Amino acid sequence: MSKKRGLSAEEKKIRMLEIFHNSKDFFQLKELEKIAPKEKGITMQSVKEVVQNLVDDHLVDSEKIGTSIYFWSFPSKAKNAKKRKLHDLQNEVQECSKKLKKAEDLIGQESIGREQCQERTEVLATLECLEKHEEKLKRELQKYRDSDPEYIAQLKTEIQDLKAAANRWTENIYILKSYIKNAFQMENDVIEQSFNIPADLDYIEI
Repeated sequence: MSKKRGLSAEEKKIRMLEIFHNSKDFFQLKELEKIAPKEKGITMQSVKEVVQNLVDDHLVDSEKIGTSIYFWSFPSKAKNAKKRKLHDLQNEVQECSKKLKKAEDLIGQESIGREQCQERTEVLATLECLEKHEEKLKRELQKYRDSDPEYIAQLKTEIQDLKAAANRWTENIYILKSYIKNAFQMENDVIEQSFNIPADLDYIEI
């Protein structure tokens, strides 16, 4: 025997609305928690959530009177809500239609002069050929870059800058070694071993 399927969220909302519309009365939550399971098969634990969803959807009204909160909904409420939803959707469709028409007009304008013809095909073929030739020339030029005097001068400047930077770090390491040696009474070889400093560390000639 198959297990009975529980109510979907939409089915619960429809059945809960039937309670309001059939009675045309006002209810507190605790009253609905008694009525809904008995008459509509909605579990008591889910009544609060279903009612709140209906309030959020503007299908049920609620008002706090004194210390109690009352809920109500009349058939006209649901009808008006559907009308508002239909109106919003119609406006959205109209807006999308305007955007589509604008896009189609723009495509039409941009397509002028781009119709497929023999001349255009030949021009595009020539363009593709020239682009390939340009790429080939760039690759050839790259081969001779190593012999370019300006490029070589640039490399020399960069190498000098890197050597100077390396020597600054070497100087910083020597200063740090001296500080550790004096502050903690450690030998050079112990410091070098502890901080992975090469024993042959030295300045680079510039």
